[in-house]
Amino acid sequence: MASAILPILAGKKGLVLGIANEHSLAHGCAQAFRAMGADLALSYLNEKAKPWVEPLARDLGAEIFLPCDVREEGQMEALFDAVAQRWGRLDFALHSIAFAPKEDLHGRVVDCSRAGFLLAMDVSCHSFIRMARLAEPLMASGGALFTMTYYGAHKVVQHYNVMGPVKAALEASARYVAAELGPSGIRVHAISPGPVKTRAASGIARFDELIERATAQAPIRSLVSIDDVGYATAFLASDYARLITGGVVYVDGGYHIVD
Repeated sequence: MASAILPILAGKKGLVLGIANEHSLAHGCAQAFRAMGADLALSYLNEKAKPWVEPLARDLGAEIFLPCDVREEGQMEALFDAVAQRWGRLDFALHSIAFAPKEDLHGRVVDCSRAGFLLAMDVSCHSFIRMARLAEPLMASGGALFTMTYYGAHKVVQHYNVMGPVKAALEASARYVAAELGPSGIRVHAISPGPVKTRAASGIARFDELIERATAQAPIRSLVSIDDVGYATAFLASDYARLITGGVVYVDGGYHIVD
């Protein structure tokens, strides 16, 4: 497969937020970005997560590797400052960050605590808006912004619970950011993968059942991989997709069209 990959991102500079380990969606995207020629900046959550992410950053040749816990004041700003100092510009940025407290995620939406809901919205949604605001001045010649969503934003998915409303807010935010930044040539995409076995997904109750159902019902009858998500996202970061913006891009084998 590697011999068939075209360097359509050669010379582009990209930032990837949210790699937790080698199975992360963000890692699949970072691998595809790099395979297509992009230079990368990567973040890790904290010192506990660093040993899992640092070898991946090294393999990807990341030129910038800094912590970014969106709950910590100033860390995202420091990361973007480093990008500005090193590169002076940014061509694309990926937001693959989501969190809800376990007790709220595993309960009914109507039982979700106010604090849990606000935390889930802050980490999973508002941090994307913050990323877009920080990226804008570095994208004077245009660029692309990405965030990760899920089918549960549109349909009630059993056990997805409070993340459904949170992802719906994220998708709406992506549309508004696309409209606001479009005149500057900045495109925005909400990427909606099918169920993928990641560490974040493992927090959803009975996730294996969701995977089995999606694999059996998706028209292509195949489980989505992080590579599938990565290469689709990398294409959207390229100039070939310069007039695509504002939508939800499903990488799910067609599962979202099935009742």
